[in-house]
Amino acid sequence: MKISARNMLAGKITAITRGPVTTEVTLEIAPGVEITSTITTKSAESMQLQEGNRAYGVIKASSVMVAID
Repeated sequence: MKISARNMLAGKITAITRGPVTTEVTLEIAPGVEITSTITTKSAESMQLQEGNRAYGVIKASSVMVAID
């Protein structure tokens, strides 16, 4: 797989929450570190995502904000 995004995080799918239109997919990218992505349910079905499978979180952003309390 080749992709232009520079931030690609390998992980294991730990949770899938399917809805009628969107599906939340949670990846554990390091022990105790998770990220969650919302994708279309149709995409999740066509990719045949299952808990325990390996997947990548691909982050493509034009800016990253920093905030403090």
